[in-house]
Formats: sequence, C-alpha cells, structure tokens
Amino acid sequence: MKHPQNELPDRKTERANDVFARFPFLADRITTAKSRIELRSETAKQQLLLPGLQNFMRAMPNHIARSSLFAPVARGRKRIHKDTVLVSRADAVIKFWGEQLDESQADVWMQAMHEASRQPLGEAVVIKRAAFLKSIGRQTGNYEYKWLNRTMQALSFAMLVIEVTKDGEPKLAVGRTRALHMIDGFDFDDEEEVYTLRIDPRWHAMFANREFALIDWKKRLRFGIRQDMAKALQRLVATSNEQIQRYAIDWLKDKLEYTGRMRDFLDAVERAMRELERLEIIAGSRVELSTKGKMQAVWTKL
Repeated sequence: MKHPQNELPDRKTERANDVFARFPFLADRITTAKSRIELRSETAKQQLLLPGLQNFMRAMPNHIARSSLFAPVARGRKRIHKDTVLVSRADAVIKFWGEQLDESQADVWMQAMHEASRQPLGEAVVIKRAAFLKSIGRQTGNYEYKWLNRTMQALSFAMLVIEVTKDGEPKLAVGRTRALHMIDGFDFDDEEEVYTLRIDPRWHAMFANREFALIDWKKRLRFGIRQDMAKALQRLVATSNEQIQRYAIDWLKDKLEYTGRMRDFLDAVERAMRELERLEIIAGSRVELSTKGKMQAVWTKL
C-alpha cells in the first residue's frame, strides 16, 4: 500500500497540468522565463571568456603589448621592479612589481592565456608540461622544465596596477585595491607532470572591446635565434590597425629596455625590422627623421 505522501508529486503534477490546460498562456510564459534565465546565465559565462584567441593566433592586451612589461633583455641583466611606472602610451599608467620579463616569458604568458580561453576565467587551467613547451617552440628536457617552472614563478609574482584614461576621463582601473597578477597562481603535479593555473577573471576587462593585439603564432615560432627584439616589435606592430606605423626611436629604446649606446640600438632595430620583413609582417622599414627632426622607425604593416 502506498503511503499518501508518495502521491503528492503526482497530485501536484496533475494540478499543474490542469492549470496549464485551463490557462495555456501560463506555460508559454514559464518557458519564456526559463529561457531568459538560461540566456542570462550563458551570457554571464561568455563575459568571462577571453575573446578572439583562435588556434593559429595568440593575443595580448594592447596596453600590455605597448608597454615595457615584456622586453628583449639579456639573461643576467634583469632588474627587479618595485612600484615602477612602465614605458607605455600616454593614455595608460602601468605600475609593476616583479622581475623584468623577457620575450620568452611573453610566449609562456600568451600560451597560458590561450589555454585559459577554453573555459571561463577563474576556472582551473590544466596544462601538460611537455606539450606546453612544444607549443611555444621549446625542447623538452630537464633544463627546459626548470626554466618553465622559474617562469611560472616569475609570472605568479609579477604584479600590476593599470589605469587607463580616454579624453582625460577614467576608462579602466585594475589592481588599485587588489593587485593584478600575470597568473593568479599555479600548482605542479610531479607524477602527472601537469600544471594547474589560475587566471584572474579581471583580465577579461583588459581584452574587452577588442583592445588586444593578435599575434600570428606560426610566424612567431619561425623567428631566428637572438631575434627577441623582432619578437617585441611583432607585438607592437599588432597593436595598431594603421598601415603606415611610426615610432620615435627614443621611445622605442626606452620601451625595449635597451641600455646600450644609441648607435648600437639603431643597428639592432634595423636587424629586427629586416627579420620582420623576412617573415612578411612588415614591409618598407626604415629609420628616418620626422617632420620635427626626430629619428623614427617607419614601416608598412602587412
């Protein structure tokens, strides 16, 4: 014999069906309300996804790519920043704490963000160590494994405060009350040889409104040895849609953290531009005087 309570769900269902039969428009309204809730939930989830990171491209927020956060600095010459205002464009003030980051570490960060783009920000990002190294064009071996772990540590420690203005008015502020890290932290499983990364959801704001540079990854992996300056310029080229691009040599020298003589820097810039031309990233590159008599690098973006 059934207990009377076991019949309650069936009675509720019968009553609901009776109500819907008498008032069919209610069923439509409930269905519509459920659809709206599901849509809002999906929209909220999509807002935490990083946009534009196709398999053949990698991306970096324009304000980061234009800054001196990543630079073609030599090993052993890195300095530790503390509340340092990075070289950037006039509409952005970026303060940085941490070890100076180089172009190989830029590769790690872009690949990590690419891996993170497959799920909403804030969720665990699991990457296999060997496969990750291959994806950035590195060998797999003890030295490379140690290098990757040091880089993960540097990116976890790297801390930013970013303030962006537009027409003199505040547009974006990230990190003032809680610092923004390049990666929010990581765990490494020795047995599985996998990293589990965490990416701060606030990075989504830095990629919003399509304000990011798209990097052709296949071409980036084809750069010759000792061409870190060319890799840095590739990121800079990608921050602008302008076909003819001009950058003051003095500004470039500061942005690229070059501390040597100006004549040596000019030679290095010309070598880097030739490498960009070889890979068909730019054309017609040259160093010339501006209308104000200042040296500038000029090229056509392809």
